Amino acid sequence: MPDVYFIILVFSISLLVAALVHQPVLTFAKKKHFYDNPEERKLQRVPIPVMGGFVVFMGAMAGSLCYWFKHDCHSIVPVQIAMLLMLIIGAWDDIKKLSPLLRFVFEILIVIALAVGNNYPVNDLHGLWGVHEISPLIAWPLTVFGCIGIINAINMIDGIDGLSSGICIMAFGFYGILFFYSHDFVRAALAASIIGGLIPFFIMNVFGNRSKMFIGDAGTMMLGIALCDMVMAMLTKDSLCGQQTDPTNFCLIAYALAVLAIPVFDTVRVMFGRISRGESPFYPDKTHLHHAFIDYGFHHLETSLMEIILNMMIIGVWWVFYKSHFSEQWQLYGVIVASIGVCYGLYWMLGRRKRIAQKVKDMYGISMDEYEALTDEERKKLKKN
Repeated sequence: MPDVYFIILVFSISLLVAALVHQPVLTFAKKKHFYDNPEERKLQRVPIPVMGGFVVFMGAMAGSLCYWFKHDCHSIVPVQIAMLLMLIIGAWDDIKKLSPLLRFVFEILIVIALAVGNNYPVNDLHGLWGVHEISPLIAWPLTVFGCIGIINAINMIDGIDGLSSGICIMAFGFYGILFFYSHDFVRAALAASIIGGLIPFFIMNVFGNRSKMFIGDAGTMMLGIALCDMVMAMLTKDSLCGQQTDPTNFCLIAYALAVLAIPVFDTVRVMFGRISRGESPFYPDKTHLHHAFIDYGFHHLETSLMEIILNMMIIGVWWVFYKSHFSEQWQLYGVIVASIGVCYGLYWMLGRRKRIAQKVKDMYGISMDEYEALTDEERKKLKKN
């Protein structure tokens, strides 16, 4: 059977298993009272079961394990173990609320273990700025820093229905396409199996009522480490992606960054904002881009789709630079500028209405909706008074 058909089969098995285990996992979560409770910084109004990560994991593992019948899949054993460890630690955090420092330590240890298990860190820039293989003294800190950033970026966008799962479906889709094109069929199958596990959860998370679950820290940390594995597989020395793509034109770093642009750059913006206010960068608040969309009046699904579309537009910027034969450096610069423009510029534009509304309330003692409903004459009288 050709690889493309077997990958489709893997995806189908993963999707079917995830759909079948969803209700039993939901029942178990309710029975054990594993809920995400409403808080000031959260957008839900009622407690929601929080074991969606287990649904995705079981679906993904069922699909990826089936690929052993086609290929020797020993290369993905380390990431499968890392995903399981992240799932357990994330579930512990969901239930017992770990301190940010302890969770941070666990993340570092698992990232290092994954890189050691794979026998590669991010150690090749593939010609960016004329640099290829880099020293281990640089490669290991770069790997740990980048992977921790990815894990927390995925975790921190998990604030509304469908956003983290939707972004991850898109990300694994684009990474899977690159791996398939590069003849790394094992990781292409892993990406397909994770997408298959995510789709039933996404549908239930967005459209479900009694079947609704949150993916939780268990799910986002598990997905984050899987994305880290794929980025490491792209950017290691002698990677299949590096061998199969044009080394003089295709910037793997720009591509990898573009696929995760919204989570990464929005998290960077939020963390810098917290630090500038004298707060911990891990202190939870409501300053993410998705909060700005919600404050502006968008619904959860609309916000999630908007951010996914914006991320795909940034990938489109990279594609235009690539097809226009811009150098690797300029492909990266284009992605960075587009990402900053979206995450910083759009957040400022969406927040402008909120700032004006606060000004109206301070000056006139009424809401923005009430002010907009006034006639011109009424507004003039209000200003005079």
